Amino acid sequence: MKFLKDTLKLVSKAIQWFFLLIIRFYQLFISPFLGASCRYTPTCSQYGKDAILKYGPFKGGWLTIKRIARCNPWGGHGHDPIP
Repeated sequence: MKFLKDTLKLVSKAIQWFFLLIIRFYQLFISPFLGASCRYTPTCSQYGKDAILKYGPFKGGWLTIKRIARCNPWGGHGHDPIP
């Protein structure tokens, strides 16, 4: 049972690292060309990074997806911290 828990924790950390790598790649190489377009503070990418670090890759990833879905011209705007 301990082996299974350790394996799941390792897989979760690997997925978390992968998600954070994707976000960092976006922040460094894609976002500068798009310009400031996020309607919220913190930006959606920073929100995703913080949510994944706080809640892990699954819940943090879900919160990030919901946030990105709200970030559109018909969505809200302003300060929206992670819960």
